[in-house]
Amino acid sequence: MAGAIASRMSFSSLKRKQPKTFTVRIVTMDAEMEFSCEVKWKGKDLFDLVCRTLGLRETWFFGLQYTIKDTVAWLKMDKKVLDHDVPTEEPVTFHFLAKFYPENAEEELVQEITQHLFFLQVKKQILDEKIYCPPEASVLLASYAVQAKHPACISICLPAFHGAFSLPPELILPLLAKQRLRIALDLSSAEGSRADSGEYGDYDPSVHKRGFLAQEELLPKRVINLYQMTPEMWEERITAWYAEHRGRARDEAEMEYLKIAQDLEMYGVNYFAIKNKKGTELLLGVDALGLHIYDPENRLTPKISFPWNEIRNISYSDKEFTIKPLDKKIDVFKFNSSKLRVNKLILQLCIGNHDLFMRRRKADSLEVQQMKAQAREEKARKQMERQRLAREKQMREEAERTRDELERRLLQLKEEATMANEALMRSEETADLLAEKAQITEEEAKLLAQKAAEAEQEMQRIKATAIRTEEEKRLMEQKVLEAEMLALKMAEESERRAKEADQLKQDLQEARESERRAKQKLLEITSKSSYTPMNSSTTTLPADLPSFISESLSFDFKDTDMKRLSMEIEKEKVEYMEKSKHLQEQLNELKTEIEALKLKERETALDILHSENADRGNSKHNTIKKPQAQGRRPICI
Repeated sequence: MAGAIASRMSFSSLKRKQPKTFTVRIVTMDAEMEFSCEVKWKGKDLFDLVCRTLGLRETWFFGLQYTIKDTVAWLKMDKKVLDHDVPTEEPVTFHFLAKFYPENAEEELVQEITQHLFFLQVKKQILDEKIYCPPEASVLLASYAVQAKHPACISICLPAFHGAFSLPPELILPLLAKQRLRIALDLSSAEGSRADSGEYGDYDPSVHKRGFLAQEELLPKRVINLYQMTPEMWEERITAWYAEHRGRARDEAEMEYLKIAQDLEMYGVNYFAIKNKKGTELLLGVDALGLHIYDPENRLTPKISFPWNEIRNISYSDKEFTIKPLDKKIDVFKFNSSKLRVNKLILQLCIGNHDLFMRRRKADSLEVQQMKAQAREEKARKQMERQRLAREKQMREEAERTRDELERRLLQLKEEATMANEALMRSEETADLLAEKAQITEEEAKLLAQKAAEAEQEMQRIKATAIRTEEEKRLMEQKVLEAEMLALKMAEESERRAKEADQLKQDLQEARESERRAKQKLLEITSKSSYTPMNSSTTTLPADLPSFISESLSFDFKDTDMKRLSMEIEKEKVEYMEKSKHLQEQLNELKTEIEALKLKERETALDILHSENADRGNSKHNTIKKPQAQGRRPICI
């Protein structure tokens, strides 16, 4: 009885210790993950779990986004996950996205995974036309997007298991035992060609045939509809720039994409519909540089901007926001929004962007310094690895070229040997024919000589015969004359046949001499072909080429290499500034080239505004400085 009570008590206590869980689906830009979370978890617990799974350390840029009643909201770190207004059905879905944007992507984005997530998000916003991009810049960005779609571009899910082992013990069990990780990847054609699998890398005319970009979404539909250009014409212009990016790694192409995109007017701006104190409908833009007030019809050029360093205070009370500038001569700006959720989101973005703005202007924390040092070392290591691979590739290509040249030379020697054999056979056949003809001629000459001797004997017999009568004498003389003429002809024919026999003997001797020379040339060619492989054995690839190359190309990662690479990086920065001018000239040339094909009636309001800004020389950065240069005047919107 006591044992039964004790067993029931232990079972009840064990049942109480098992935490209640619920399923969460996390959607990134290129993957989906499912986690089993405890009911008591706060937003920070789930967010940290996702970041560790992805191997992400620059967490301050990102957040978990969800939608409630057609309004975007972000998961609060200090609030329980289930206390948010999230759907009750499982799995509860959150989108892992960038919440705050850097001012300078190249200086602030340290980790490659951070850079990759920003690249995917900004690229999608441009293609979805949430960020306005002019046509010529769209073509350039598309070329970098193609270069970034590299065979080395493996999914961000790969460091997941590495992140799992860095979790505390209380999180390893739910991650390994209950977590169901589903990665949305397309690796089915990994064994196929790069073009077939959607991976491009460096441009190769033999691989990237006409139409290889036909299935890719690289340009906004607005840009495609604006010009009378076929898909082949767009592909031709994208490929022309794509070919110039040869040698760039995936991370380099993604960073170049972000460096161009961050100068677009709508990059990193969150827009909200507001009203000022007069009831005028306006748009509020919040980004990394400050607050901007726009006309609802013009999202490119703000009517006025408040940089973060010129704002003394932002207060929020009863759906009304108040912006107080540092300069007391400038009037306070007040606005309000009708939705409470939107107001809370505006306040979150203002606080977060202002904190990052102030953080950028302070010395880096120890964690950031360590991350940057690791990133520099990793970049140096990758650069040296790329150089090593480039040298190996160059040596392999040279060896292949040498092998091809030797094969070509061997084939040429074989052809020459075949021709020499054929010539020798023809010479032997000619010599046989000449020998046969000479033998026949010699036999004919002997026969003619025999007939001439017989004729001479006949003439002597006739002369010895006595013809008594004149008639017999005349007839005899006539026969003698005829016999003499016949003998003369026979002698001439015999002499001609003898000369012809001598000539045939001479031809036979020349044919035999030609046959001897052909045999000697064939021997020379045969000896040369057997000598060449021995002499070229040092240039052909041995069977153990990879180990040989790796041994000959071994290197020591020393401080001198780091200094040299740092100097090279500085040199690359200087070269980049020089190339920027060349890049702008290329963009202007492309814009001029396709301007004749533009359909004016299809221009959108943003296209017209962008053209006007370009004509006036306005850009994203100098429009922010204009309110400061306009003096201490009251705001009138």
